[in-house]
Amino acid sequence: MTERAKGGAIVVQPDEGESYWQPEPANGYAEVRISKRNVPVGNRFSSGIQVIAPGCHIREHQHDANEELLFFFEGRGKVLVNGEEHPVVPGTTVYAGPWNTHKIVNEGDEDMKMLWVLMPGGLEDFFEGIGRPRRPGEAPPEPFARPENVAEIEAATVFAKIGGD
Repeated sequence: MTERAKGGAIVVQPDEGESYWQPEPANGYAEVRISKRNVPVGNRFSSGIQVIAPGCHIREHQHDANEELLFFFEGRGKVLVNGEEHPVVPGTTVYAGPWNTHKIVNEGDEDMKMLWVLMPGGLEDFFEGIGRPRRPGEAPPEPFARPENVAEIEAATVFAKIGGD
């Protein structure tokens, strides 16, 4: 009988992941649930939740080498994929393969919440680079600007310039 090598296994409860307040225009926060940091062997993706504050948005972006899956479970708004607008309601799923632009807008008066999965992973490095550490239960900070070196952070993580330049 051949012994099989097991991959990693982990259970992450609410508020147990690394968490970062996000700057404008998204505001809200991102919580990383699964990444190379807590499942270092055999993990080929990262996953977590992101909360987008009312009236805010995740700017248009694309990834050059990543596939992204989004599942919205609270809130309402819209998503633009390659410039085409689609409504977002609880239960909406979005897939964006490499080089597909996407923008998410919270048009409601409550938080928009989504599960994100990125393969290969690395979104956690971006959230850490642009955000501020968040502790569960603390009040949100006043809206804050993205760091001045955001382009460097994007280039070092999982983002491609719009247009592939």
